[in-house]
Amino acid sequence: QYHCEPLARTLCVGRTNIIANTIFFDESTPTGEYVGFCRDEPTSADMGKPKAVQQIKDQNGYETIVMVGDGATDAQAKPPADAFIGFGGVAVREAVREKACWFIRDFDTMTAVIEKFSKKNK
Repeated sequence: QYHCEPLARTLCVGRTNIIANTIFFDESTPTGEYVGFCRDEPTSADMGKPKAVQQIKDQNGYETIVMVGDGATDAQAKPPADAFIGFGGVAVREAVREKACWFIRDFDTMTAVIEKFSKKNK
């Protein structure tokens, strides 16, 4: 979840509204190599993210949810998410690119897409 916080702050999304897998890095390496993710979280399971998105919609009465992610399980969340932004900043995965409404490679572009299409700007 911590890797999402800088973007969430930019978009005025509170920490309690971030639902993400916990990612593990090897802090003993100079570059903090990726070593995996917590498999105990519901969102790490196949079809776990669509369930989480639907739960968020149901509990909060949201009409529109945009899912952001870099993997196949993220892309599964549309539907019930209304749109999916594929992120290829670390690795470009063709399956993610194909299912994405927008495919971006950096956070500045993601912020621009969200600001352009957000309701508050209409």
